[in-house]
Amino acid sequence: MELRQLEYFMALCDELHFTKTAEKLRIGQPTLSYQMKSLEDEMGVRLFDRLGKKIAITEAGEILLEHCKKVFENLKIATEQIEELQKVKRGKLVIGALSGDLSLIASKVLLEFHAEYPHVQIQFFSIDDPVEKVKQNEIDMALTFMPRSDESFIQIPLYEDDFYLVVQMEHAWSVRDEIEFREILDIPLILNPIGHCFRKLFNEACLSAGIVIKPIIESTDSKTILNLVEEGIGATIITSTLFSLENKGALKAIKLTNPDFIKEVSMVYHKQKYIGTAAKGFIEILMNFINENKALEERDKETQLSKA
Repeated sequence: MELRQLEYFMALCDELHFTKTAEKLRIGQPTLSYQMKSLEDEMGVRLFDRLGKKIAITEAGEILLEHCKKVFENLKIATEQIEELQKVKRGKLVIGALSGDLSLIASKVLLEFHAEYPHVQIQFFSIDDPVEKVKQNEIDMALTFMPRSDESFIQIPLYEDDFYLVVQMEHAWSVRDEIEFREILDIPLILNPIGHCFRKLFNEACLSAGIVIKPIIESTDSKTILNLVEEGIGATIITSTLFSLENKGALKAIKLTNPDFIKEVSMVYHKQKYIGTAAKGFIEILMNFINENKALEERDKETQLSKA
């Protein structure tokens, strides 16, 4: 069995068509057919069912495909590790962050990261559900809230963030500093849509509180949501971090209690994913950025208290 045969096999599994696969691989169709027949003979089983011009993967083929993916992933990891041993300053880092405040934080960190690792190619995505992208190996790491614990991920806890009900400053509730979770039933809400990572967390909190919320408007864009709240269309629920970043003085944040709505922000990557020097560097820069901002926030609080 040769790696070339396995590469051909995986390509054919993607296309499920001999002619298209041969064109994609830039080889003749007879060559592809011969290599697959040789592989099947060596394995002693049929890997594809031929149904006229169409083909389908057999159960044995599915098993081989699963192990092929692991083989090529391990080879990729070995290559990356060897390159690092040789101190080759290159590579690619694909990062995702939950849309909203976490995307703003990650984008700021990327500036410092690029200055320190100028030869590393960076791809950054603001995503509604970055955890799923990590699971599918479409991104290397994600800055996000984890809806629930999952043994397939490594989580690096960064900080905890409170969620607040946010209303227009002229709203009747703007005089309040706290509100019980169940009271949000009495106000129209503008939220992220179903499928957004925050919405999953929110729905879990509603379930534990025994309530069902139907928002009047849904949007993936946090600026749009806050603009609608400023216009008095409704209220929203966002993190204290996003509120401090986006509030221009026209909004009031009211703390949610009974229960408190607090979630942990983590950097997440797959347990089987090799995390190299560049990725570790990004995590280090991110943690330093968060710690520095925490220190500034504490200093501001102390200054305000001393003035009071």
